[in-house]
Amino acid sequence: MEIVRYPDSRIETLDQRFAQYKLPNAAVEMLWTGGRWLEGPVWFGDGRYLLFSDIPNNRILKWEEETGEVSVYRKPSNNTNGNTRDRHGRLISCEHDSRRVTRTEHDGSVTVMIDGFDGRPLNAPNDVVVKSDGSIWFTDPGYGILMDYEGHRAKFELDTNVYRLDPESGHAVVVAGDFTKPNGLCFSPDESLLYVVDTGRSDGPKHPTHIRVFDVIDGIRLTNGRVFADMDPGSSDGIRADRDGNIWSGAGWGGEGYDGVHCYHPDGTLIGRIHLPAPCSNLCFGGARKNRLFMTVSQSLFAVYVETTGAQIP
Repeated sequence: MEIVRYPDSRIETLDQRFAQYKLPNAAVEMLWTGGRWLEGPVWFGDGRYLLFSDIPNNRILKWEEETGEVSVYRKPSNNTNGNTRDRHGRLISCEHDSRRVTRTEHDGSVTVMIDGFDGRPLNAPNDVVVKSDGSIWFTDPGYGILMDYEGHRAKFELDTNVYRLDPESGHAVVVAGDFTKPNGLCFSPDESLLYVVDTGRSDGPKHPTHIRVFDVIDGIRLTNGRVFADMDPGSSDGIRADRDGNIWSGAGWGGEGYDGVHCYHPDGTLIGRIHLPAPCSNLCFGGARKNRLFMTVSQSLFAVYVETTGAQIP
C-alpha cells in the first residue's frame, strides 16, 4: 500500500478559489484495477455501492463501500457506457451495442426508453443525466459503432445530437445538433444551465475539444450556446457539477501532467487539478455525504474526498 505524505501533492490548487475544496489530510486512492476502459460511475447511497461500466469487457461492475469488493453487476451489458439514476432511484444507462437508452426497474427488469429517432436507429448513446422533472437528456456521438471494441461497426443514420426524452410519453426532441461528438453532460445546481462536452478532436485536429454551456429555457429548450472551457491540448469526457456550480471534468490525452480531473469555476476559470496516472473518462460524487469524488481512470477506479458535495440528485 502506498503511503501518501499530506497534503497530497496530486491535488493541485491553481486559483485560491479551489483551496476551500482541498482537504489537507485526504489522499487520492486507487480502489480497484483490472478493467479495460472504465466509464459511467453512478452512486447508490441507499445500497452504499457504486456501479461503473467496463465497456470493452461488456459488463457493469459494482464496488461495495463497506468491503471494497468489486463484483459483476451485469454481463453482458450491451457495452453500456454512461449511467445515472432517475428521481425514483432507477438506473438509466446508455448502451453502445444495442444503440439504446434503458431503465432498470426496481425488480431488475429492463425497460427500453428509446432506441431510435425519426424512424432510424440511434448511433450509440454515450452519457446521460436526468432533470428534476424526470426528463432524460443524453448524447449520441456514435463511438460505439465506430469499432467492434466498444460495440459493433455500423453505419451512422442520424446526426450526432443531444436529446431530451420525456419518459412518460416517449417523445424525444433534439435540443442541440451542432456538435461533432457530444459527450459528457450535466446541469448546474439550479438547472438553469446545461454543460455539454464536445470531444470532436477524436475526429481530427481541426475539430473542437471543449465544454460548452447553454441556457435552459422553460426547462425544455437550449439557447445561447457558448464555449465554457477550452480543453486544448487534451480532451474532456464526463463532467459533474458541485453544489457551488463548479464543473469537475475528466481530462486526458493532453500529454504529461494533463491526465486527471480539472475543476472549473462557474466563470470558466480552471482553478484546480487532481493529477492521475492515466486519462480520466468520467466521475461522480458519492459516499454518505456526497463528498467523495469517484473517478474512472482508464483501467482503474480512483476516489478522493473533497470539501464540497455533488449537485446531482439522487
